[in-house]
Amino acid sequence: MRKLSFLIIISILFLPFLTKAQEALGNSINFYIESSYDHLKRTQSQATLRSISEKTYWYIDNDWWNGLQPDEKEEIDNTLTSLIEEFETKIYPTLTNSFGSEWSPGIDKDSRITILVHPMIDEAGGYFNSADEYPKIQIPESNEREIIYLNTIHLKKKLAKSFLAHELQHLISFNQKERNYEVSEDVWLNEARSEYAPTLLGYNETFEGSDIQRRIKNFLDKPYDSLTEWRNLPYDYGVTNLFVHYLIDHYGIKVIIDSLNSQKTGIESLNFALSKAGFKEDFLQIFTDWTIAVLINDCSVSQKYCYLNKNLKSFKLAPLINYLPSIGKSVLSVTNTTKDWSGNWHKFIGGNNRSLKLEFAGSLESNFKVPYLIQDDQGNFLVDFLKLDEKQKGIINVPDFGSENVSLTIIPILHNKISDFSDLEPSASFFWSASTIENTKEEDQDLIDRLLVKIEDLKAQIAQIQAQINAILGKSVSCQEFGENLYEGMVDNNRVRCLQEFLKSQGNEIYPEGLVTGNFLSLTKLAVIRFQEKYSNDILTPLNLDKGTGFVGLMTRIKINQLNL
Repeated sequence: MRKLSFLIIISILFLPFLTKAQEALGNSINFYIESSYDHLKRTQSQATLRSISEKTYWYIDNDWWNGLQPDEKEEIDNTLTSLIEEFETKIYPTLTNSFGSEWSPGIDKDSRITILVHPMIDEAGGYFNSADEYPKIQIPESNEREIIYLNTIHLKKKLAKSFLAHELQHLISFNQKERNYEVSEDVWLNEARSEYAPTLLGYNETFEGSDIQRRIKNFLDKPYDSLTEWRNLPYDYGVTNLFVHYLIDHYGIKVIIDSLNSQKTGIESLNFALSKAGFKEDFLQIFTDWTIAVLINDCSVSQKYCYLNKNLKSFKLAPLINYLPSIGKSVLSVTNTTKDWSGNWHKFIGGNNRSLKLEFAGSLESNFKVPYLIQDDQGNFLVDFLKLDEKQKGIINVPDFGSENVSLTIIPILHNKISDFSDLEPSASFFWSASTIENTKEEDQDLIDRLLVKIEDLKAQIAQIQAQINAILGKSVSCQEFGENLYEGMVDNNRVRCLQEFLKSQGNEIYPEGLVTGNFLSLTKLAVIRFQEKYSNDILTPLNLDKGTGFVGLMTRIKINQLNL
């Protein structure tokens, strides 16, 4: 038994050297692979070394390679040549300069990285298995080398470079975090760094066919997916990608680099990096701002509420719409569930000039933050935050809902946990009730008054624009006939000048000031009123009016034209 143990120890000590003796072009090795990724659910792949570069060994699955035609093999060889050059001159130096080095020479005492290409399920671009960084005595299925895996079906596609960069970052992260600090990074943050790697390398400059394009689709398939719960599903990557691009847009790539070079993990490591960089915002504030940004993506509201990345500047998600009937009192009540660090977007429309009351209640012992947005009829947004009491309850009141204020959107965010996330996190419930009631007479009159003010403002703007158009076109205006209505608020208008010239000609009893400015203001209005009342039988009586209005309408214009002949 002692002799057997000695032989086992000798074999373990010399196994790396025995393995590396086989690293020659054309040699085949049996690799352990992840059955959940392999298209045939295999656990092993026999692969042949097809290329060696300064930094890499490229192995290709034998079964797949043998099924190719000669011209296809030649095409793959050319593809490998291109990928190797990209890896050596751009991917490897850029990522290692940014994030640090992989373990080199690693467990296999070799500075080269192995890249194994084998057929995988369609949605997989590749993978990294940290088990390969441990000796077989600890993990029997370890390949005992620094290795990343790529999918054969994407090898000739534009995305192959992005996948290669993504997996290299995982290899680097293992060394920088698990080996240097002996801690395991939260999966979502590890994936976030890898999701940003293609952008760092410039592979997302062109949107069509880019990694960002497919991640937007993943995100929109399930935008309310938790950022921190990781189940390795497409929408997990979608939400992570959209969040990390926002984070780096506003706080720089150094935040995710400093969080990697820290003994802290996940949210705590990001808060550490943010504080180190001098930012006052923490993860909760940034996540909250991000949930607003993906909804409106409008820098004019606030620089915090938009993307700066050119391929994400027009991106917006569609919230869940809740319609409130326009007739009578209406009430909508819904109970929902959510998970930590998930976005929830609930938009309310309808109401038809009623007051909206929104009641929110989160489950007890939960921590909710609820930003909300009110959009007015001009498209402007008011952003505010619901004040919750100790029972996680709060109320939002929106007047003139459905008229001046056209929508309300709430974004409940649960933030109970900041660490120890798993692949299946517990849910918490929240409840909202939205009800509309008729406006009071006072509220209706206030609305009418405000609308009248807006109408007058618009009239003045229209008059000013018309005057500018006339000036640009060099139009001359004849004062012989008045063929259009004139009213208070018109400024720098040639027709108003003609009117003032006419009123001045009627003597001091009508227009004692005699100003000709082109601006229809209070003095001109009073002059029109005097004129209308002087000729009330012709102007006011046919309209059943006993006092002048100051508005130069049809009957007033007819009388002016008669006298102006």
